[in-house]
Amino acid sequence: MFGKTKKKIFSSNMLFKSKSKKPKIGLALGGGGARGFAHIGAIKAFEEYGLKFDYVCGTSAGSIVGAFYAAGYNYEQMLKVAKEIDVGDIRTSKLLIVPSKSTGLENVIKNELGDINIQDLPLPFSAVAVDIISTEECVITKGNLAKAVAGSCAVPGIFQPVVFEGRHLCDGGLQNTIPADVPKLMGCDYVIAVDVNKSRNYGTESTKLIDVIGCTIRILMKGNVVKGYLYADVMIKPETKRFKSTKKEGYLDMIDEGYKATIDVMPEIMKVFRRKPLKLKAKVKYINEDRVVI
Repeated sequence: MFGKTKKKIFSSNMLFKSKSKKPKIGLALGGGGARGFAHIGAIKAFEEYGLKFDYVCGTSAGSIVGAFYAAGYNYEQMLKVAKEIDVGDIRTSKLLIVPSKSTGLENVIKNELGDINIQDLPLPFSAVAVDIISTEECVITKGNLAKAVAGSCAVPGIFQPVVFEGRHLCDGGLQNTIPADVPKLMGCDYVIAVDVNKSRNYGTESTKLIDVIGCTIRILMKGNVVKGYLYADVMIKPETKRFKSTKKEGYLDMIDEGYKATIDVMPEIMKVFRRKPLKLKAKVKYINEDRVVI
């Protein structure tokens, strides 16, 4: 299914050989429901090219893959989890009008990574969610990993809000679908981001509740990708339009699309790393009024 491995252009260890301090590289993984399987393909490509990250941040589906990456899982391990996971493991409610609890997703995280805190991960990690009490975007850097990831994935109407540290968390895509700005705020010099849902801008003729909710969320999130594209040094955009964001069907093809899209931009990544990094404030004045780092 996957193409033959191309010859490596560089390895991260070779690329930054100099007397100066090695730059910090951040990875930002965007939301997109089941299309998030494409992130796993990107991880495969990063491994083949020897590219390692110093910080990882994710929103919604991106927070799931990001958590596994931060825990030290490689491509093969993630693929095994992808094969075994079922939508029924995550969606606890069988009724469309009744939002699911977060326990299903939490159990997937706990069963694989353990009931651990974010601080226990080998690689610095944060999940992006939105607190519907304060309406603030929350960058979660500590606390229970399973709860944080579940909160980042709690799409309104599909999942119940997740109670976390006195907050009621919902899907981070409500404010920051591709959190490329977060690694920059955390001190990274370069950020590689993955947008697994670039075809989000489409409507629906259906009047079914689930379709209307899905379309509504897409409309909201359409404007929330701006920060991702603004702060990413390189944006990887797999072709996932033909896949449904609510179904696992075709997940191997999604992984393949993520792999191919990442391989295609490797020369661009190499070129970016060879230029002087742009600091956050050098790009645009950042306003931090509606964000809280937990």
